[in-house]
Amino acid sequence: MASPPDTSKTTKLERYNSYLRRVNSTKLLNASSKLLFRATLLVALVLIFFFTLNYPPLSDNINPHHHSPFHTHQSFLSSAFSSSSSSSGYGAAWEKQVRHSSTPRRPNGFSVLVTGAAGFVGSHCSLALKKRGDGVLGLDNFNSYYDPSLKRARQSLLLKHQIFIVEGDLNDAELLNKLFDVVPFTHILHLAAQAGVRYAMQNPQSYVAKAANPQPSIVWASSSSVYGLNTQNPFSELHRTDQPASLYAATKKAGEEIAHTYNHIYGLSITGLRFFTVYGPYGRPDMAYFFFTKDILQGKPIDVYRTIDDKEVARDFTYIDDVVKGCVGALDTAEKSTGSGGKKKAPAQLRIYNLGNTSPVSVGRLVSILEGLLNVRAKKHVIKMPRNGDVPYTHANVSLAYRDFGYKPTTDLATGLRKFVKWYVSYYGIQSRVKKGADNSNNGHLEADSD
Repeated sequence: MASPPDTSKTTKLERYNSYLRRVNSTKLLNASSKLLFRATLLVALVLIFFFTLNYPPLSDNINPHHHSPFHTHQSFLSSAFSSSSSSSGYGAAWEKQVRHSSTPRRPNGFSVLVTGAAGFVGSHCSLALKKRGDGVLGLDNFNSYYDPSLKRARQSLLLKHQIFIVEGDLNDAELLNKLFDVVPFTHILHLAAQAGVRYAMQNPQSYVAKAANPQPSIVWASSSSVYGLNTQNPFSELHRTDQPASLYAATKKAGEEIAHTYNHIYGLSITGLRFFTVYGPYGRPDMAYFFFTKDILQGKPIDVYRTIDDKEVARDFTYIDDVVKGCVGALDTAEKSTGSGGKKKAPAQLRIYNLGNTSPVSVGRLVSILEGLLNVRAKKHVIKMPRNGDVPYTHANVSLAYRDFGYKPTTDLATGLRKFVKWYVSYYGIQSRVKKGADNSNNGHLEADSD
């Protein structure tokens, strides 16, 4: 009888072949997974890098109440990029943006660090400098003293003109040192400060520039409030400024004294500009002309101050374009600092100038002009001026600024307010009885042209 066939060898061979198939399949799957993961990671990094370095231009006509998908997408990318930069020091892409924004495009152009670049005066000056070919880098902390959406709108407009704003604080020594390491700034336009007479808590400033090599020239924003209780008119740079009427005025006066000290010790070239009630498109919502416009259109009563002795309160209202010309003129005539690495080598330039309109206008007249432009009668509540540090009257003598850099204001209050009102109703999308044809020169938008 024949013996049964031996199947053990066949079974073992089949098991071995099955094992080999499983091993090969696992290896192929692992290899495919690794390849897919690496490809996905590479594509993601390329996309992040591309969008980080190439911000598409934003619209001039910014509506603060409209948040487009693009704006949200850009904010997300910006946030993600900021987080990655801060966790790794400062990234190469961040440095590239900083250098690109601050590189001049004209022969012998300036490289200017503008602090407070998302602010009213800072944004206008940044655009004017960029338009003529200077390199401009902004620095702003976007604080919430007034509605940050207005600051973000200015930031978006600057970004459209290839002006990058570094979001950070003046007290961040690491950030400031990094900026000065990356860019050899020729000038600093220092406009960052805590605004407002009634909100007078001045942040301490760090003059990192003293240790820079080469040291930049500094132009910074003082204020007409330093004249305080001075009764001589018009206010001259030769008048007393040792009687401040508010804490805000005292901090600005202290700033002038600190500037003198740094000039004397470190050889920093420093120019201070005393601004007189600056107004215009993209202005500050805490200023009277701005909230008067808002309240008049909404039918709310407005407080119109008179002095304790029942006289009209008047201000030397100065249109933003005139102030920009003054700032640029001060930068153009600023001499080089004379220090190096924090050591003074020779006496350095130290200047102070008034930038005003030379034509004081009463608050009552301001309201009348707005009533005419808005075609609405204001509900006026006339009251005595509170003792909060405001002064009853300001009037600038600008002969010194005219002599040194040709400063000459050209915009009267009625013309300036027409431009502001046109911008205001466009920006906030207001359907009102505002007079048409008031001003067609700039379509109500902030432009780089300061003429």
